[in-house]
Amino acid sequence: MRIESFLKQSPVFQISRAARRLDSLLTRILRNEEMTFLEALVLAAIFFEKKRGIKPSELAETFHTTRGNVSHCISSLEAKGLIRRRMDPEDARAFQLTLQPAGRKRAARVVGILDKMQSQFEAISRPHDFEAMLAQILIIESLCTGLAQSAGEPEQRSESDLKSAEE
Repeated sequence: MRIESFLKQSPVFQISRAARRLDSLLTRILRNEEMTFLEALVLAAIFFEKKRGIKPSELAETFHTTRGNVSHCISSLEAKGLIRRRMDPEDARAFQLTLQPAGRKRAARVVGILDKMQSQFEAISRPHDFEAMLAQILIIESLCTGLAQSAGEPEQRSESDLKSAEE
């Protein structure tokens, strides 16, 4: 097709294509753990917050996703017996997430998988090259944000982005 030449040179298309492909591959990598990548990230986040539970709104903000996505993920993990919701002692309208014993074991395995992946990425790339690649992706994201704003689309910003803008 004639468009293929353009697509090969388009950083936006290549990032989008890679994201779709990575999502599929991550699903295969995590298949034995019977969870999605977002579920794995949620388990890892709760695992690292040992002192207290974590709020779903914090997860949505941290992972730059919607509260709805996090809610579906939480329901799935709860149905699998890996996490538990409990009332937030400081805010009765909110709840915190904690790991069940089976969730702690699964989280440790998932963290091991994610850590192994990160080590392999770092082994094939010099730190400066890796940081430069991530910086380029953020630049492309920023350019697309500007284009969306000029097209009249309001930017969907996280709570931390809004707080930073206010300061």
